[in-house]
Amino acid sequence: MLREILDVAQDDPSSQRRWFHDDYFDLFLRLASGELAEFALCYGIDSGERALVWNRERGYFHDGGTSDSGDFIGARIAPGGPLHADPIIARFEQAAGGLPETVRVALMARLREYALQDADGSARRSRFRRAEWQQAVGGAKSRQGRGRSP
Repeated sequence: MLREILDVAQDDPSSQRRWFHDDYFDLFLRLASGELAEFALCYGIDSGERALVWNRERGYFHDGGTSDSGDFIGARIAPGGPLHADPIIARFEQAAGGLPETVRVALMARLREYALQDADGSARRSRFRRAEWQQAVGGAKSRQGRGRSP
């Protein structure tokens, strides 16, 4: 289950950053007027991290390499197939149960849109690079929900 990391750095008074984490995902959000404005869904944290990034002005891109095994988001959905057929999306659906409902619904809509339009998962960069505010501070303590702003 994703748990919120509290006290993340805020850089824009017109929006709010939020960070949720579990052992496989990091989810970084920006909300503006209570609506999803952008997100980075990082997955495979310990095994070649990748991230699906979306911004309402710029759209989608996938950071991190792809692999022959198809272990990138959306790769295992056949045309017209159900979204939960993708193991990464199915895992995220389970982990996202504790997210605020409006955020969870908006994220699932974006994941559906991405997976159905771009199941090839083309990467923009071969390695995901976290922004400074997305770095864990204090080692394991921040990973356990007791994080603080960098």
